Amino acid sequence: MVEHFLSGLGIILAYFIFSATLAVVIKQFVTMPREVFRKGLHLILLGSVFGWVYAFETWWIALCAVLTFLVVVFPALHLAERIKGYSALLVERKKGEVKRSLVAVCVMLAILIAICWGLLGQRYLVIASVAAWGLGDAAAALVGKRYGKRYIEGRRVEGRKSLEGTMAMFAVSFISVLLVLLASGALKWHGYVPISLVTAAVSALVELYTRGGMDTITCPLAAASVLIPLVYMWGV
Repeated sequence: MVEHFLSGLGIILAYFIFSATLAVVIKQFVTMPREVFRKGLHLILLGSVFGWVYAFETWWIALCAVLTFLVVVFPALHLAERIKGYSALLVERKKGEVKRSLVAVCVMLAILIAICWGLLGQRYLVIASVAAWGLGDAAAALVGKRYGKRYIEGRRVEGRKSLEGTMAMFAVSFISVLLVLLASGALKWHGYVPISLVTAAVSALVELYTRGGMDTITCPLAAASVLIPLVYMWGV
């Protein structure tokens, strides 16, 4: 068990070290907008979900690995913040943003792994829930900043968000969830499109009204709360 835990955690750590190093090296030689680099790091984080789900044989070992990862990496990031240029290198909007994002992601993964994989025995639901948020959120930010012309404002909307960005999140979330569900083969043929549409709509709506950057938690959990009942309704 210990050997399995360490090997899986080693895969996760190797993935992050390699991916983050590659991203920083590319940043040094390729001029890119700050938001593009930020979303590149975002996609690295998103890609780790496959490791958390498939590098471990049992859900509870994966859960322990997530919590161990948080305990190990959080202090390391806290110390790294003292290094001059750290915040600029990782394109933080506020000091400690990467550290806080780590906590949010680990909490989100722990909840999804415990429910979707541990309670229900469906690993693909973890991936679908994260994909609904991750790829859609990246699309919303990039499209919104580049093409946003019509804005959504309101008392419950933080600042203002573009309609174009929200629609981009809906479209990309729909495609992402649809592909994960199709790969799982877990539904009756007529269930794939409506489930993906509803999940994408809920994810986009929750992202629109989430404040303080907490969409890392709210969007995947909202997606899971829709996916789980609908999948069991239309499941094979």
